[in-house]
Amino acid sequence: MSLIASISGIRGTIGGSSGKNLTPVDITRFASAFGTWLTTKSNSKIVVIGRDARKSGPMVQQLVTSTMIAMGFDVIDLGLSTTPTVEIAVPDCDAAGGIIITASHNQSNWNALKLLNFKGEFVSKKDGLEILEILENNLFIFESVQNMGKVREEKNFATKHIEKIKALSLVDSFAIAKENYKIVVDGINSSGGIVVPMLLKELGVKNVMHLNCEPNGEFAHDPEPISGNLGSICSRVLADKADLGIVVDPDVDRLAFVDEKGNLFGEEYTIVAVADHVLKFRKGAVVSNLSSSLALKDLALGFGCPYYSSAVGEVNVIEKMKRHDAVIGGEGNGGVILPELHYGRDALVGIALFLTHLAKSGKKVSELRKQYPDYYMSKLKIELPEGSDIELFLGGIRKNYSGEKINDTDGIRIDFEKSWVHLRQSNTEPVIRIYAEARSSAEADQLAGKFRAEIESLVPI
Repeated sequence: MSLIASISGIRGTIGGSSGKNLTPVDITRFASAFGTWLTTKSNSKIVVIGRDARKSGPMVQQLVTSTMIAMGFDVIDLGLSTTPTVEIAVPDCDAAGGIIITASHNQSNWNALKLLNFKGEFVSKKDGLEILEILENNLFIFESVQNMGKVREEKNFATKHIEKIKALSLVDSFAIAKENYKIVVDGINSSGGIVVPMLLKELGVKNVMHLNCEPNGEFAHDPEPISGNLGSICSRVLADKADLGIVVDPDVDRLAFVDEKGNLFGEEYTIVAVADHVLKFRKGAVVSNLSSSLALKDLALGFGCPYYSSAVGEVNVIEKMKRHDAVIGGEGNGGVILPELHYGRDALVGIALFLTHLAKSGKKVSELRKQYPDYYMSKLKIELPEGSDIELFLGGIRKNYSGEKINDTDGIRIDFEKSWVHLRQSNTEPVIRIYAEARSSAEADQLAGKFRAEIESLVPI
């Protein structure tokens, strides 16, 4: 069981003892720290709250809502929602900030509070440190009975979100409708099971087949939309002779596709295909994180556009996107960020852009994938012993590869002639993540395995 309080929020397993797991005590204290911080940053007394479909969600939301009310905030309750929908709702409602109750790709026994500022963007590192200081010193401020807030339910914000997507000039719902696509949707029994079919209907897709679309929080497979977890939708697309499959994570900020042959398009290639569409109409900088495929860099340079990489994490990607006025960005985990809509990973806008690109290309999904360079990525993780010092092994790795090109912006990334490896401590789990990419699957697996063995030799696992 685990509890992780960081600059981006608090995340942990439900149940167990306070301070070691995500219990009502921990939830209330962290919400109190965030609420206190908000009172120092904004005159608004509104907070937007939404959640994914985890079974613990209603309980966590009740605790967070009651805490915000006690601090004098009026709560706009989006109920079952998505991370990007909450991000859009915060500035639209002139709120001081927002809270998304989701543990994203973590298993169903996890939950989390993800924190947004008044722009609907994740709080910065500086902001997060201020919130943690309030938490650690119990500097909470609550209101009197006369000044307590109230709750207003707003159940239609998903519709507003979709309307904003349809209004984008880069989205062509007429072209999509004309293709008469047959699409399988895997909603992982969370919010995506509702909102993705809603979006497809508005884009003119009439033939949508549902897989794991009942939002009961009973995740039918590991919720991370990576190859090892998506066998069911691959089989379903092939069996139903669908044109493609769409998979999202529980809070709908990550996106993966399956082609008409039942093969994965590749989560790393979600942002590549979307960027291909955007750059045809909007020339400008492109940004992704250090763990993302070189295919995006190749694409950007092919358009004559600059490419930049950031530390892993949405807030870091967005910071660099703003610095370079990027027209498109994201993360290789299937996260698409379109600044024209909002600064946040958004699977819904990713779907609309991808389908527009596909429709205008006149190609099948497998044919579209063939036009991009082939890179293969291997992803491993190693659980950390309690109290591990990451510098113990990073220092050793850095010394062993001092003759190679090393980027230590976030952990260590080592670039070889035709491949790279990135080693970093996860922000969301007590693990070390290993990402390796090469021009063949075997080479990528070999590279990742090699570095796992080196790490294990340096740190007692």
